[in-house]
Amino acid sequence: MTYFGVSFAVLLFLSFRCIMDGKYQQAMGIAIECRRLDKLEEAITRSDNVHGTLAYSINVSHSFVYRREYRQEVLRLLVKVYEKLPSPDYLSICQCLMFLDEPGGVANILERLLRSENKEDALLAFQIAFDLVENEHQAFLLNVRDRLSALKSLPSESVQPGYSDPATAQNENSTAPEDVQMTDESSAVTKSVHEADPKEVMYAERLTKIKGILSGETSIQLTLQFLFSYNKSDLLILKTIKQSVEMRNSVCHSATIYANAIMHAGTTVDTFLRDNLDWLSRATNWAKFSATAGLGVIHRGHLQQGRSLMAPYLPQGGAGGGGSPYSEGGALYALGLIHANHGEGIKQFLRDSLRGTNVEVIQHGACLGLGLAALGTADEEIYDDIKTVLYTDSAVAGEAAGISMGLLMVGTASEKASEMLAYAHETQHEKIIRGLALGIALTVYGREEEADTLIEQMTRDQDPILRYGGMYALALAYRGTANNKAIRQLLHFAVSDVSDDVRRTAVLALGFVLYSEPEQTPRIVSLLSESYNPHVRYGAALAVGISCAGTGLSEAISLLEPLTSDVVDFVRQGALIAMAMVMVQTNEASDSRVGTFRRQLEKIILDKHEDTMSKMGAILASGILDAGGRNVTIRLLSKTKHDKVTAVVGLAVFSQFWYWYPLIYFVSLSFSPTAFIGLNYDLKVPKFEFLSHAKPSLFEYPKPTTVPTTTSAVKLPTAVLSTSAKAKARAKKEAEQKANAEKPTGAESSAAANTGKGKSSSEKDGEAMQVDSPPEKKSEPEPSFEILTNPARVVPAQEKFIKFLEDSRYVPVKLAPSGFVLLRDLCPNEPEVLSLTDAPTSTASPAGGSTAAAGQQSSSAMAVDDEPQPPQPFEYSS
Repeated sequence: MTYFGVSFAVLLFLSFRCIMDGKYQQAMGIAIECRRLDKLEEAITRSDNVHGTLAYSINVSHSFVYRREYRQEVLRLLVKVYEKLPSPDYLSICQCLMFLDEPGGVANILERLLRSENKEDALLAFQIAFDLVENEHQAFLLNVRDRLSALKSLPSESVQPGYSDPATAQNENSTAPEDVQMTDESSAVTKSVHEADPKEVMYAERLTKIKGILSGETSIQLTLQFLFSYNKSDLLILKTIKQSVEMRNSVCHSATIYANAIMHAGTTVDTFLRDNLDWLSRATNWAKFSATAGLGVIHRGHLQQGRSLMAPYLPQGGAGGGGSPYSEGGALYALGLIHANHGEGIKQFLRDSLRGTNVEVIQHGACLGLGLAALGTADEEIYDDIKTVLYTDSAVAGEAAGISMGLLMVGTASEKASEMLAYAHETQHEKIIRGLALGIALTVYGREEEADTLIEQMTRDQDPILRYGGMYALALAYRGTANNKAIRQLLHFAVSDVSDDVRRTAVLALGFVLYSEPEQTPRIVSLLSESYNPHVRYGAALAVGISCAGTGLSEAISLLEPLTSDVVDFVRQGALIAMAMVMVQTNEASDSRVGTFRRQLEKIILDKHEDTMSKMGAILASGILDAGGRNVTIRLLSKTKHDKVTAVVGLAVFSQFWYWYPLIYFVSLSFSPTAFIGLNYDLKVPKFEFLSHAKPSLFEYPKPTTVPTTTSAVKLPTAVLSTSAKAKARAKKEAEQKANAEKPTGAESSAAANTGKGKSSSEKDGEAMQVDSPPEKKSEPEPSFEILTNPARVVPAQEKFIKFLEDSRYVPVKLAPSGFVLLRDLCPNEPEVLSLTDAPTSTASPAGGSTAAAGQQSSSAMAVDDEPQPPQPFEYSS
């Protein structure tokens, strides 16, 4: 027997002994290492807590099984074991099926739960749908939704012979001029079962709700309402930035516009833009493109009014229209940002806009918008439209086309990648090659060892831009796996490649590979952060920023602190942005260095002699630190440890801002609301209380900045002439002599003096008593807990302190400390009090606005806030 055979036999014996001794977790670990799935199944089924061991197995398969194919085998086995249980954990089963890309299995489970007469099963189905939506896999979710439609049609035929499949009907109506709502089929379903039995009516009603959830509409609408209602952005910070930025410095002017968009991402609040229209209108050419596109970030998720909000800026009839091509291109990009990853209603309009123009700036915006709206759908028709633009060989439009192809085909490992690679070798335009390099990397997203051939081909290429793409391919193929082979390859390129661009990207790519284990990243890149090469130091800063985003990790902050005062301006820029990404949603009470960093940003922005690059970094960092009205964080993993596709892709494209500033807006794709939103059976938000078992000051909003008070000028001592001094001294001496002559003698004088003194002091006291002196504040000890009301802001560090009250009317279906949580009502017959009813409203934009300049001057184009309420009635008396 060989050495390997003996080792294998020993391991199997150990596995058997562990099972016999009841040490099931050790047995499962050995079984997974030995690839003996039969032993794994035996260890799970024989354990005392089968649900607990299954959850442990899922965790182990994600953390320690590095080969994708084998991990899928393990997950299939776990699904099989789950289904054999008397009470299966459908939440975990559906997560496993999503990893396995089996929408049919998920649709069958949801169908079964929706058809159940038990209301709690329907709540569970809704919870499963919300958990799947959190993973942001648009193609998978739409597939599940359409399969539910197909399942629905079978029983309905017996009730209504003329029933037509709603998915088909929707596709037929997809060319409608206005935004198509993704749940339009609800009315058709309701009609089809109007006269059916009550079970069918109930099923149709539940089906309508779950389709709204799976399409993303329900969660987007609730998030929009939350961010609008709880917006705590500080306009004084933006005002300070605007006043300190010189008008002739276009980079900092644009950076301020980016910071405003990021700071108000998803809140629909564009007060700063409307208050500074003259200042905003100074943006020209690509700055105008970016300024218009910023509206897409502010109104992200405004699916119903997206078109009407951007109407003044969109191309008006025919190619080119009458407005500026820069604002028209920016408006198309904005539509993509508004509908990012939920673009069913806008795809057709963007396609028509792309086909109807030959202007490269408009093509650029339309390509980016289409890529965002159709993210990961692998739509062949859209791909052909974008390819046509690519083949015009225009540098500006071609770069966006290359990125857009990657966004469209993200994670498909499509053969289109070889077609894109061939064109990258043919074209002479560096911008097109760079766009295609990133696009190719996006196609192999999450494919791990399947992507090795393409990665090898790209990393061995003579063109440094394609090698640079190879680094992104490595990063995205092995995203969040902490794969040793990928880390070793990236570290090799980081120290050996001849191109600074490739070395910088290789280090930055480590952030994507390691984001599932953020505490490892500072240790791995610590030596690289001290490299003599500034590009490597920049890469190290952003790698830490990406992998530790939103964690507030102390080691990450310690590594970034010296880089924020680096001698090279672009290293400072990267370090400031990375620090903001790490510190987002961390306040000064949790870590005093947050306050120090905020003051450092203010100092850099106000310093007239600071380099433009680092000043831009400080402005962007200010936006990221207070992103989404101080209610969002950057999160690359969902709570079920599935990677959030949109977030990872968003940060990957955002990191391209080194070459192209408008891509900064992609950072908004990685924003995740820090909210607990509890929902009842009707998907409304009832009022109920729960507990945060920590001091309120640890997680409160940062205190708003105040206008610095004007300090009174210090009086300098006045010069006194010697003659004046002598005259004053003489007068003083004469006055004293006169006083002594009139002074009464003896005890009488002293008694009188004492009486007078006593009187005057008591008079003073009496006067003091009449004035209401402010009572002295007693320093009360801060409470050790806080009662939160649904919906509530719950930051990531706070999640472990969240507890649900025992005597509450509502009980969560799943014990989750944040996100969308379905609530079981223990008193269904009592009336409910609802919250979160105020939604952002938008006024109709003037249809006749032909030019973007006119559109910018029109406040109604941006107006989403109601006017202030009139004062309360009062009586006036003279």
